[in-house]
Amino acid sequence: MNTLTQMAATYAQKTPTSCVPLAQSGSHRRYYRFTFEDNSTLIGAYNEDVTENRAFFEYTRFFDAQGLNVPKLLAVHEDQKHYLLNDLGTQTLYDKLCEIRKENGGFQEVMDDYRKVVAALPKFQLTAKKGLDMSVAYPRAAFDRQSMQWDLNYFKYYYLKMVYIPFNEQLLEDDYQAFMDYLLAADDDYFLYRDFQSRNIMVLQDDVYFIDYQGGRKGALQYDIASLLYDAKADLSPEIREELLECYLDNLSQLIPVDRQQFKAYFNAFALIRIMQAMGAYGYRGYFERKTHFLQSVPYAIRNMRYLLEHHALPEHLTELRQVLQTVVDSYVETIPQNTENLTVTIQSFSYKKGIPADNSGNGGGFVFDCRALPNPGREKKYATFTGRDECVIRYLKQYKEVETFENHVFAIVDMSVDNYLERKFTHLTVNFGCTGGQHRSVYFAERTAKHLRAKYPQIEVELTHTNPMVER
Repeated sequence: MNTLTQMAATYAQKTPTSCVPLAQSGSHRRYYRFTFEDNSTLIGAYNEDVTENRAFFEYTRFFDAQGLNVPKLLAVHEDQKHYLLNDLGTQTLYDKLCEIRKENGGFQEVMDDYRKVVAALPKFQLTAKKGLDMSVAYPRAAFDRQSMQWDLNYFKYYYLKMVYIPFNEQLLEDDYQAFMDYLLAADDDYFLYRDFQSRNIMVLQDDVYFIDYQGGRKGALQYDIASLLYDAKADLSPEIREELLECYLDNLSQLIPVDRQQFKAYFNAFALIRIMQAMGAYGYRGYFERKTHFLQSVPYAIRNMRYLLEHHALPEHLTELRQVLQTVVDSYVETIPQNTENLTVTIQSFSYKKGIPADNSGNGGGFVFDCRALPNPGREKKYATFTGRDECVIRYLKQYKEVETFENHVFAIVDMSVDNYLERKFTHLTVNFGCTGGQHRSVYFAERTAKHLRAKYPQIEVELTHTNPMVER
């Protein structure tokens, strides 16, 4: 912050009167809004990843020179980790959409903004043919087989495995390769924005501006428009998607020849891989990093996947992939919440030596599961410095049948209460796991139960706490 403050003061030739950190999203970049005495503002940014920053700097300068609506790059520190941008305000297209829906439930009031977005997109995509330096692309120069493989594996390991969807690994891999063969047959000599969605579009003074394109690379035209139209929580209707797709193609066809039938065939396939990538991201952020708000997008993504499978089926020969995606859709209960007061499940591990944690919700009740009758890794010296979150302890406990039986019973009992609480619109449930030291068994089951509930009930909030400070070391 000291570096950014000095940069802001030097650029503006006056000292900022305030510096407010902005909320982080899915990235590790940090942003600050500097305000000056005359109420003018600018944005300071910090990112450790210099390679990613270089891509952002190059793209920003080039897009700006092309007259595209992107932030102005005001100053870059010599370390290329700190930089200043002009302030594009606080309202994203997604924010505006949510505000209008909250007021009247409609969409038409943002339709003009969406039309501006789909009119601007082809101009970004065609910059790859106008001298944009793609050698700075990060982390790949193109949305090629390697990039697609990363996305498909992201879906496999951070969604399918996290929610226990069964599949044959080899057959699924074979279908992945065939699916990529099809996608790679599309013309891919364009700029692919990569994360083209409503949260990366700012609305300012009746115009739209574009941010977060540092992951851009060469790729097919269909990917970005599919990202926008199948943006999970934007929740666009099929009719709106079709209208906006036609609007996009009208604008694109003014710049290059377009075979609409062929474009739409590839569009549906790219929409599907984008949804799979997004669900992998939701799983990684939600289940692995425990940022549970990302899981709120899962129901919308699955609804979009269901629509694509019903109306634009995969080729018949991709049997394992089609079966896996159908299982994802069929095994998921429609859980898009209609009320704003969601159920919160608080899960805690504790040591019986220090007593059962207090219930601060004011509701009382809940569950306390005693894990002390189960095999105890704490009796072996080699596990003394590990906890129930460490792989060696997890392997130790999983080898015992009674641990699996205990877990199955816990899940069944807790699920029954969650189902009932959701139906009755209750807002809180407490689940506690205790063992001798609050280090191994209780931690293991608290982690497992949190993971299970987040996968099965993405509409609820799961708060996980370990009372033993060693666990959070």
